[in-house]
Amino acid sequence: MVKPSAETPHHVLRNSILDQMVPRHIHVPTIYIYKPPIMSTLSLDNQFFDSNILKDALSKVLVPFYPVAGRLITSKNGRIDIDCNGEGVLFIEAETSFVLDDFSDFVPSPKLRSLLVPSVDYSNGLSSYPLLLVQYQKPNVLSKPNY
Repeated sequence: MVKPSAETPHHVLRNSILDQMVPRHIHVPTIYIYKPPIMSTLSLDNQFFDSNILKDALSKVLVPFYPVAGRLITSKNGRIDIDCNGEGVLFIEAETSFVLDDFSDFVPSPKLRSLLVPSVDYSNGLSSYPLLLVQYQKPNVLSKPNY
């Protein structure tokens, strides 16, 4: 878990009427693929793919955007609201044998989604899972050689 880097307010944030219409068990999967700057492809030891830098930046961003580090709760009247409790964001580090060039003609598929998007176990109740899940996959090789 990546938690906010500083103390954040602890309170319940009411969701809007529109937020109440969204199904309770939903995370929107998005996939972002980044190529390192050209000069850093010479060295695989560069900081472009350093997960510690990403986690540190995320923890700093969670201070002003602290509700993202909270959990959903069901209020007494059945509303779904956000408990701003600072529990954090799930950050998963995964390994892959893919190379970046494998994604040049990116076509979403269920198989690719299962590899790149973290799965959520909704069986433990609404307040048990984070609002944001991040799966960080550093490719073993940045790109295929040009032969």
